[in-house]
Amino acid sequence: MHNFTANIAFLFPDRPFLDRIDAAKAAGFDNVECHFPYDLPIQIIKARLDAAGVRLTGLNTQPGDRAKGEWGFAGVPGKEEQFRRDFAQAVDYASALGASCIHVMAGTVPSDQRFDARGTYISNLRTAAREITGSGLTLLLEPLNTRDSPSYLVSRSDEIAEIIAEIDQPNVRLLFDVYHIQIMEGDLIRRLEKYRSIIGHVQVAGVPDRAEPDRHNEVNYRAIFDTLAAIGYDGLVGLEYRPRGSTEAGLQWLSELGLPLHETNATQ
Repeated sequence: MHNFTANIAFLFPDRPFLDRIDAAKAAGFDNVECHFPYDLPIQIIKARLDAAGVRLTGLNTQPGDRAKGEWGFAGVPGKEEQFRRDFAQAVDYASALGASCIHVMAGTVPSDQRFDARGTYISNLRTAAREITGSGLTLLLEPLNTRDSPSYLVSRSDEIAEIIAEIDQPNVRLLFDVYHIQIMEGDLIRRLEKYRSIIGHVQVAGVPDRAEPDRHNEVNYRAIFDTLAAIGYDGLVGLEYRPRGSTEAGLQWLSELGLPLHETNATQ
């Protein structure tokens, strides 16, 4: 029913980045996604993916200096050139590594700059989307909750939907992260139904602790997966959570929901 992709920014945290690729394969994944692979050369990552027989499905644009509160630059006025460089880098990595999706980080902005920032965000994204037309790449826009990411430009799926409509490019889509949307908006099933036509990727994690999406969280994930099936979503589902213990032991939640990994992890 669903294609799972292991987010190796969070999963297998006891291993170095490259070793997480092998660990994901050993755990039954054919797909992985990550956040920021830019500390390693493309050739090194590609060799490891190829050797393991694993596909990289997605990555993020550069975050910037986290110590300064930066979290991307797509919507930061005055940082347009920085965004262009970061976006070009992300396209290079995604294209060379076979990833089909780039999560474009919007950035953090003071409250008095949000109006201008929204305009910057839309302008940058429209240009970026046109640049990759025909490449097979999709740009993902994700609302991040304000508890984890204060001052992030976009925190609600409703706002992202409005922005996608204004950009009006078919390769710009919503990253529906159940964890973030539950915290900020809730009404998950109706939102999945409402935004099905613009959803380009789904991510899951338990709420509120961002651990395994098992029975120890406030979201009924059996209902979420049933809804994904009902709306005909056949894209990837990223497992972007922080395991409470070993990643391998924590994967038991899939079987508990009747979603054993070996039956659902076909390559998209």
